[in-house]
Amino acid sequence: MSKQRLKLQRLKKRFLNKNRIVLFNEHTFEEIFSIKINLVNVIGACLSLFLFLILSTVLLIVFTPLKELIPGYSSSELKRKAIELTLKTDSLEQLSSHNEAYIAALKRVLTGEVDVAKVNMDSLVKSDTPLLESSALKVSESDQKLRELVLNEDKYNVFQEAKPKVGTVLFPPVKGTLVEKYDPKQKRYWVVIAVPNNTAIKAISAGTVLLAEWTPQQGHILIIRHAEGIISVYKQAASLTKVQGDLVKTGEAIGLSGGGINSANTSSYVHFELWKDNYSIDPTMFIDFD
Repeated sequence: MSKQRLKLQRLKKRFLNKNRIVLFNEHTFEEIFSIKINLVNVIGACLSLFLFLILSTVLLIVFTPLKELIPGYSSSELKRKAIELTLKTDSLEQLSSHNEAYIAALKRVLTGEVDVAKVNMDSLVKSDTPLLESSALKVSESDQKLRELVLNEDKYNVFQEAKPKVGTVLFPPVKGTLVEKYDPKQKRYWVVIAVPNNTAIKAISAGTVLLAEWTPQQGHILIIRHAEGIISVYKQAASLTKVQGDLVKTGEAIGLSGGGINSANTSSYVHFELWKDNYSIDPTMFIDFD
């Protein structure tokens, strides 16, 4: 027991005994600097220096761009750029899908590989099922008198505004003889009109030119997109006055007849197609070519 106590005392003295570090002048032996330290002070100073170096390194990495050099770490700038690229890629994918759908629809218009639209001249749909019972439609005597009074007052009202019954009026592209009729059973989605050479071909309504090209089989072709999803196609033209992207007005001349393989010396043929929401429509239902 005494030996262990003696060892502890010696170890305590070794740690607590103070030592002096003195700096002398070599020639005059003058004391320049001196400091008293012990082993505990040395160990504490080393630990403090070690902790200071660790803390400084951590702060340097966290609050400086050096943190971007750490493998697997992504900075806020990189995250922002990645989000921007993701949004741009998504927008480009949507735009590409819309363009592909539009090109596919335009291709079906040119090739005629679509179904025929069921279009009625009237906007009313006949229904066999009455919406209300007949008893609910009976008018009282006082209501009937009021209706007759209002009808008589408005009968000769010159200030009553007339309202159009149709939203779009289609102008005939040419006036001539209809030589080929619309026949979807034979996959004939157009009509052919015989007209004199150099007859002006006119736009059926205001719109934007989608395509203006020349082909060996159909001569000059022009496609116009109108309001309400209507597309008109003009073929067998000798020349065009519009190019892709031009805006046209109703009845404006867009070309001259006389092109195509079926054209004669004094007469020519104009192929005309009408489409609504990518469905073929019989043009004679809405346009009088005579």
